[in-house]
Amino acid sequence: MKCPFCSFEESKVVDSRSTDDNNTIRRRRECLACGKRYTTYEKIEDIPILVIKKDSTREHFNKDKIVNGLIIACQKRPVSRQQIEDIAEYIEKIISNKMLTEVKSDYIGEMIMDKLKGVDEVSYVRFASVYRQFKDINTFLEEIKGLMTSKR
Repeated sequence: MKCPFCSFEESKVVDSRSTDDNNTIRRRRECLACGKRYTTYEKIEDIPILVIKKDSTREHFNKDKIVNGLIIACQKRPVSRQQIEDIAEYIEKIISNKMLTEVKSDYIGEMIMDKLKGVDEVSYVRFASVYRQFKDINTFLEEIKGLMTSKR
């Protein structure tokens, strides 16, 4: 970090504290050459994640879309808003931790269904029916049979 006054490249940190939003650290520095003080800010770089949809178009990852889809699937079911938020947070965390810049919507959908299966089976089947675009009652029955055999 160059001193803004004399361009010397070494300084010492005099004070560090988080900003109000806890996403940035404010550092008060003192130049080792001229002794003047200046402030720097340090924050985590957000890497935008693109979702590759089924038609190969791309759009920015939006956790709210996951939440909204889960709210619809969980309507009139004993699934709390907190559980829905937790699933969405989990999905976002997994994608971020893998340092992916692009992720297929299929991958996201499968992760959602995996988590939802353990929370509420009816909500799972609802979500799966829309996500997998069940074409007829037989496809629907196959999914339910698969759910029943996995419980045994």
